[in-house]
Amino acid sequence: MEKLLDSALVASISGAQKKDLLVRSDLQGLIRLTGHAAVLVSGAGWIWSSAPFWPLVLLPYSLALISLFMPLHETIHSTAFRSAWLNRVVAFVCGLIVVIPPVWFRYFHFEHHRFTHDPVRDPELAYAKSGTMKAYFIYLTGLSIWLSLFRGLLINALGKGTDNFIPAAHGETVRNEARVFCLIYGVLIVLAVMGAGEAFLWLWVLPMIMGQPFLRAYLLAEHMLCPQVPEMLVNSRTVTSNWLVRFFTWNMPYHAEHHLLPGVPFYRLPQLHSLTKPHLRIHDTGYADVHRQIRESLK
Repeated sequence: MEKLLDSALVASISGAQKKDLLVRSDLQGLIRLTGHAAVLVSGAGWIWSSAPFWPLVLLPYSLALISLFMPLHETIHSTAFRSAWLNRVVAFVCGLIVVIPPVWFRYFHFEHHRFTHDPVRDPELAYAKSGTMKAYFIYLTGLSIWLSLFRGLLINALGKGTDNFIPAAHGETVRNEARVFCLIYGVLIVLAVMGAGEAFLWLWVLPMIMGQPFLRAYLLAEHMLCPQVPEMLVNSRTVTSNWLVRFFTWNMPYHAEHHLLPGVPFYRLPQLHSLTKPHLRIHDTGYADVHRQIRESLK
């Protein structure tokens, strides 16, 4: 079968199929969110009560917590739920937990979609990722990301943001959002000093630090080593992985599919994958193999 490029493949999908793919559902979104939240609540309870083997629960809990980046991503696309208010509320809560303000992230991420893997205009490529083995491992620690996130939050709160992907008319909205985030974090710091510090440490701060390398590893695989061309079936990688990874990543391993049609909700991406699979240029089955390829490419 001839491999189609983006426009030809999209044109080959019937109107009825596209309509079905683009259906958004509060129920589907709430089912996934409830399942994700249930794992977090169970893990937090296990850790906080010092139940048997609780240290072994800390790592999977950390992975589930940092994976709240995924519903944040889905909600800034307004595809997690049909209801706009649900998308906004979940985006705010998840953004607060992973320290990524959703309004700012929406403009950042949409710029990434507009200029995917463009070496000059894709803002995601502004983060130093690799080139050497040393840079690769430093990136995976997440330290540079944490510094960038907190620095950006403070700069935006002070009204000194210079991100060129933020429309001038929405600069005040981004600034006010950053100020609200800073205010809430300030309150949390006060509560920590007053006695809640241990809970914050074990249930939020430490798990976020532990989980960030795994999130970095996942995100690095989305486009690393893909050709820098304006074709989503070429510049993005789909990693089918396993059901557990797909559950906590809200099906985002179907990444070429997501970039091809960003309006398709996460629960329709497997359906879209069945149409795109024969045309994918970069399709892997696991993240360990992707990172082996990345390491082999490094100096």
